[in-house]
Amino acid sequence: MRIGVPKEIKANENRIALVPGGVEAFVSAGHTVLVEAGAGLGSGFEDQAFRDAGAELLGQAEAIWEQADLIMKVKEPIAPEWPRMRRGQVIYTYFHFAASEELTRAVIDSGAVAVAYETVQLDSGELPLLTPMSEVAGRMAVQEGAKYLEKVFGGRGILLGGVPGVVPGEVVIFGGGVVGTNAAQMAAGLGAHVTILDIDLHRLRYLADVLPANVDTVYSNRHNILDAISRADLVIGAVLLPGAKAPSLVTRADLSQMLPGSVIVDVAVDQGGCVETIHPTTHESPTYFVDGILHYGVANMPGAVPRTSTLALTNATLPYGLRLARSGWKSACQADPALRLGLNIVEGKVVYPGVAEAFDLPLVDVETVT
Repeated sequence: MRIGVPKEIKANENRIALVPGGVEAFVSAGHTVLVEAGAGLGSGFEDQAFRDAGAELLGQAEAIWEQADLIMKVKEPIAPEWPRMRRGQVIYTYFHFAASEELTRAVIDSGAVAVAYETVQLDSGELPLLTPMSEVAGRMAVQEGAKYLEKVFGGRGILLGGVPGVVPGEVVIFGGGVVGTNAAQMAAGLGAHVTILDIDLHRLRYLADVLPANVDTVYSNRHNILDAISRADLVIGAVLLPGAKAPSLVTRADLSQMLPGSVIVDVAVDQGGCVETIHPTTHESPTYFVDGILHYGVANMPGAVPRTSTLALTNATLPYGLRLARSGWKSACQADPALRLGLNIVEGKVVYPGVAEAFDLPLVDVETVT
């Protein structure tokens, strides 16, 4: 099979979907790997390293898309890439379809097979290809939130950890999954007082056992959400419904309950966000104000730390990519239920419930296409 790895063209996205070690694994298995020249530079991988591993370097992204049977990316195809997608081609990347009807319809119209990292799911409920980037994003959410709380960036002028004689900052986290847990660990490590809200009591019991004493767990309901944000210096949105739009937990009217200059970092923005007033931003222009509250909505946060993120991501995605290449997407998905859940759109048909529900599209049983 011909594996294509184009350079990411989303703003300030420096990750790459395959490292030289991954190229070597594909080539050793008898596949051809086509890498766009310069695609790895942002993550610290020189072209020669890919050549040494056995890849063919091509100068134009169009050539990669034209020749490859399986496209491996990091972020969803953006508008300039939509005409390059073609029927039967497998595209293996983060899609987050529920956040973009335009993208969804573009992939439907292309006839491509979309295998979404974020919906590959084990029997345990774990999302193995989302987990590494959720770990990065959760930790970065606190790092970025702490920065934007500085007065020079428009924040309240709060040091999250405080100092002796001064109380620490208040961090509120919606969601106790991978993002929320990593955010809580980072914020607690800085010395902040952390409140983490979730609707899963079993998860809250677990978090109460494993997180330090400066983290409180609270059942998530409307009353507790409003109470928490009224005291928060930093609010982190970390709610995930796999493959579906995130629930809106904080309305615009609720912002009036928050402290002026407090900061919202909504990691769920790539699934529509759990704050009504959030919208996607970029690393070049990451923040904006609504009613005196600073919003941070960068949808590819791990792209700011591409070396760490690329290595963490490709450790997880490579084994599934090798299965897709070895057996073809149909056989690989028939053999692996977790990978089958990664199928979102197949040759014009929506096969993942969350995507169909988001835009009121017909849902086709995935069993009929595999």
